[in-house]
Amino acid sequence: MTVANQNLKDQIRKLVDLQVMDEEIFRFKRELREKPAELEALKSEFESKKTTLKGLEDKLKAIQVVQKELELDLKVKEEGISKADGSLSLLKTNKEYQARLLEIENMKADRSIVEEKILLGYDEVDAARKALEAEKITVVQYEKEFNAKKKQVDDDVAVIGDQLKVKESQRSRVTPEIRPDYLSRYERILNNKDGLGIVKVVDSSCGGCFMHLTEQVLNELKKYEQIIACDMCARILYLADDL
Repeated sequence: MTVANQNLKDQIRKLVDLQVMDEEIFRFKRELREKPAELEALKSEFESKKTTLKGLEDKLKAIQVVQKELELDLKVKEEGISKADGSLSLLKTNKEYQARLLEIENMKADRSIVEEKILLGYDEVDAARKALEAEKITVVQYEKEFNAKKKQVDDDVAVIGDQLKVKESQRSRVTPEIRPDYLSRYERILNNKDGLGIVKVVDSSCGGCFMHLTEQVLNELKKYEQIIACDMCARILYLADDL
């Protein structure tokens, strides 16, 4: 018996079998689209962690640079004070002597300010270093988790890809048994309705959009004279109890 001569009920049955395969195919394809996006989100979060780490490294370096500059400044001031102290014995008048002492006191006051900044800088360096070390531990741990998740996603993609090939191969063996015009109509609806081209009637309602079906539609379905579609969602309808 040729495909063209097969009765409509048999063709509907084959479309239902095809729908079962297509639901899995659409699910596999959706997962293959979502998995890379999932991985990209993980990668983005990982890059954010590394950016935070880089920021802490830069902050520590900046504090250390300022600290080094303050230490150099302190050294210059101490050398200036030492030189000024050594020049006291060379002064000839009391006025010059008193002026030099005042100069030395001012230099010592400036030195004290720098010393205080250096001490505060030590605390900043210590705090920045601790924050950096803590973030390094976090990044290392996150990298391990990211790599593990990446491997899992890659493995999942490989498995899903294989499952998709198997299901598409099975589908290719079924489609030649369906009338081309029925198949074309079904596939057009399938692609426009999120992978659901044919649905069973549930409690006198469309199994796709749940619109209540009239008695006339239900009676037409039982005759199996032509393909009947839902007036609301255009999906092909069938009676599960009749197949």
